[in-house]
Amino acid sequence: MGIDISRMRNIGISAHIDSGKTTLSERILFYSNKIHAIHEVRGKDGVGATMDHMELERERGITIQSAATQVEWKDHIINLIDTPGHVDFTIEVERSLRVLDGAILVLCAVGGVQSQSITVDRQLKRYHVPRIAFVNKCDRTGANPFKVRIQLREKLGLNAVMIQIPIGLEDKLEGVIDLISMKAVYFDGDQGETLRYADIPAPLKADAEKYREEMLEAISMFSDELAEKYLGGEAISEELIHAAIRAGTLAEQFVPVMIGSAYKFKGIQPLLDGVSHYLPNPTEVKNYALDLDSNEEQKELSADDKSPTVALGFKLEDGQYGQLTYVRIYQGMLKKGEELQNTRARKKFKVGRLVRMHADNMEDINEGYPGDIVALFGIDCASGDTFCGGGLNYAMTSMFVPTPVISLAVTPKDKKSADQMAKALNRFTKEDPTFQTYVDPESNQTIIKGMGELHLEVYIERMRREYKCEVDTGMPQVAYRETITQRADFNYTHKKQTGGAGQYGRVAGYMETYPDGDYEFVDMIKGGSIPTEFVPSCDKGFKEAVKKGSLIGFPIVNIRCVINDGQSHPVDSSDIAFQQAAIGAFREAYNKAKPCILEPIMKVSVEGPTEFQGNIFGSINQRRGIISSSTEDGFFSRIEAEVPLSEMFGYSTVLRSLTQGKAEFTMEFEKYSKVPQSISEALIKDAEEKRKKER
Repeated sequence: MGIDISRMRNIGISAHIDSGKTTLSERILFYSNKIHAIHEVRGKDGVGATMDHMELERERGITIQSAATQVEWKDHIINLIDTPGHVDFTIEVERSLRVLDGAILVLCAVGGVQSQSITVDRQLKRYHVPRIAFVNKCDRTGANPFKVRIQLREKLGLNAVMIQIPIGLEDKLEGVIDLISMKAVYFDGDQGETLRYADIPAPLKADAEKYREEMLEAISMFSDELAEKYLGGEAISEELIHAAIRAGTLAEQFVPVMIGSAYKFKGIQPLLDGVSHYLPNPTEVKNYALDLDSNEEQKELSADDKSPTVALGFKLEDGQYGQLTYVRIYQGMLKKGEELQNTRARKKFKVGRLVRMHADNMEDINEGYPGDIVALFGIDCASGDTFCGGGLNYAMTSMFVPTPVISLAVTPKDKKSADQMAKALNRFTKEDPTFQTYVDPESNQTIIKGMGELHLEVYIERMRREYKCEVDTGMPQVAYRETITQRADFNYTHKKQTGGAGQYGRVAGYMETYPDGDYEFVDMIKGGSIPTEFVPSCDKGFKEAVKKGSLIGFPIVNIRCVINDGQSHPVDSSDIAFQQAAIGAFREAYNKAKPCILEPIMKVSVEGPTEFQGNIFGSINQRRGIISSSTEDGFFSRIEAEVPLSEMFGYSTVLRSLTQGKAEFTMEFEKYSKVPQSISEALIKDAEEKRKKER
């Protein structure tokens, strides 16, 4: 076997926007000799960070796509994935977490636990990913890692404990004190490449003792041997402490907190040691697949290179050489020339070119081992497909894909752009499940849907750059929904007599609100008044009817349709007759059930200097927002609110001008709720005018 799996780590770096994820990964690449010069995210050298390899990412100084690379650190192999922080690119974070075994949760020493850190933490918990917390930016004014630790406990409910404390803070940050070895660590040289260990400075001795006690007490829960020595006042070895922290971290019951400043080259090497000491290797994580041959029974996979291959294609990219599929191997080996089966498409394919990625450079390899993250070329597949060898028919459980909340009409400017646009949309929808596109049957326009303004903006910009495709965009559209507010009965007969057999079906019952889901069909027919073979036809008819409400033509949600009576005709009843009867019955009752319009409400979090707090409050109130909380932290304040999506268009420009460009906001979908009467009337009026035009 060419590789020792116990020395492999698959980790991701996830955090709130601007906590310094990409800067941190740049430093990690440098210290592990993967790159020989450091470039900054918003660097003067015009190169941009290695992991932000799209032109757009370099211009905006943000990460859009997760990038993968492999580094070596003290005989450990680390597969590193840098993920975006913006909520619009949630799917990038989701799909990366799906294949990671551990994560570094990066927090800003000034901002602490921000809105997006909460979202990321929820995703880590959903996929049971053990984590190390790294408090970055300890060199900034107002930095306080101890406050961040308290927030990790209070806001995220994590058992966070310091295993390092800083020597000086803000512009006086000199190094860190390692509470395990009780040594001070300094980072010498122009780029902090030389570590110097020294005794703890006298003024910090008492603090170091206090935090070491706290740490030992917390980890004695995870090791009986350590607990005995701690209670007996005996000396405790470093190995024992490492083992206890590792046990607690893997059980997701302990989060070691490490500190530093990536920008100022401090604290990175100990963090890499922390990754190899405390985060799991591929054999320590339980991975399951569903056996499609035996009724989707759960099967545990073993990270063994002799077993049949099971791998997951978790991300697609269209490079200049064709489609590139990122694959995580869970079991068995991936070899060049081997035949595998795509279990979703039920197609066999041969592994042609196999590569290892480093951001956008690649090296050819002949085989990949269990736990490895590699990439395949020229395979036709979709994001989330499972590849199996040795006759297995397994599927890895799928990832959670949120529904898009905003849509936009795009029109190509000329014939050449039209062809290019079709190509671009085809590729983007394959790569990103949260980006969807369809042609509106009424207006014949192409509509794109996504997670937010930034999300769609980036894709339109990519069409211009990568496909030389000029498009005009319409006004952004909100994904409204319709629903009913009370119960209504229906009793509808569908009759149609033409030459030969006619159509006949009667459907009776009622519709009512169903808060637990979008749609439910209940069959309460007694005595066969509707023959059983036609019951699914009624369901089909209702499903057709809920696609478009009569108020403004948006889908209907939270509705339950119950049939309890009906009538059929021995000759004239058919599948289509009962579908039509159900549609007629639905329309008859829908208007009696007092329908109303629902709109998506976003959870908005605005952060900015306290002096502009009044302006920010005003801007939210003007947008029908409800402020749920506001916290002040010295000069900085954070405001959380719920605001309808329709009011949030162009908010970033308004916010910048109100706060001299000092505030930023993030938003994510929260829930659907009822539209106020006046706005509802305006929407219905617009919809009617649109219908008149189309006639």
